[in-house]
Amino acid sequence: MSAATSQPDATPIRHFLELRDLDAATLRGIVDLAMNVKAMQRGRTRPLHPARPLEGRTLGLLLSKPSTRTRLSFEVGMRQLGGSVSVMQPGEMQIGRGESLADTARVLSRFLDAVVVRSGDAEQVAELARWSTIPIINGLTPRSHPVQILADIMTFEEHRGPIAGRRIAWVGDGNNVATSWIETAARFGFTIALATPADMAPDPQAVAWARSEGATVELTQDSRAAVRDADCVVTDTWVSMSDQASDARLKTLAPYSVTSDLMNAADPRALFMHCLPAHVGEEVSEDVFEGPQSVVFDEAENRLHAQKGLLLWALGGPGWRRFGVEPA
Repeated sequence: MSAATSQPDATPIRHFLELRDLDAATLRGIVDLAMNVKAMQRGRTRPLHPARPLEGRTLGLLLSKPSTRTRLSFEVGMRQLGGSVSVMQPGEMQIGRGESLADTARVLSRFLDAVVVRSGDAEQVAELARWSTIPIINGLTPRSHPVQILADIMTFEEHRGPIAGRRIAWVGDGNNVATSWIETAARFGFTIALATPADMAPDPQAVAWARSEGATVELTQDSRAAVRDADCVVTDTWVSMSDQASDARLKTLAPYSVTSDLMNAADPRALFMHCLPAHVGEEVSEDVFEGPQSVVFDEAENRLHAQKGLLLWALGGPGWRRFGVEPA
């Protein structure tokens, strides 16, 4: 067996590729870790962690797509936990000149302790994980965005308590973030209702998998039906990095804008979430984005704390118990 992860006697590597790969207890543990790490820094002028549990560890960021929150959350988070970071662009590496993914993964494994990969090809991330002997973390692919959802769950529970049994509404394009929300519904026990145009429906395989795991996944083309009595309304930009902007696309999605009128169909205490960047006036109106129900910047901040919880789970270290949660 040549792939590192296929060795039967190898210590299991804590990859974070898709939410469906991890059980509910593990995901719950990561979110709880994130909350405890965040609590440690309250009242500090600089959010540092004296335990420095990842001191001596190095995280690689392999970014082939633009990134603000993902790059900063991992870069700052790793440094706050005592580690260091190396940012890599494929065009500046031999992978950009034809070096195989297998060879790249095995070389990175000799230099680094974990790698976050943001790629336009989900299979590329999976192939790196197949050959890697260190954790590979999916920082976004056209298929999914699992690191974002950790922060979203954390944000919801900070404002409204446990997400289990709640109703989450997704409105707009059934994109990669929607896929990760669907998978999370199966692990955290909430209902996910998605309103999308017919030709932008979410990944049918993700829907089928989540339903097979007992999740309630509702699909509709009616925004008000999805949002009715929802505890949280979520949307995303109508033109993702893997999409082509066009007038036709924007016209198709226009009825799916999250306006104050649409929010009125949700529970009166419903939150509004958006993973950013936002195009205010398209997928969300300004009064909703800037309004009292919006938690988008709490959500953005929690990317930092959620990624620290994820790094602690993936890498471990001598400072575990200082954070009050033993990882699964």
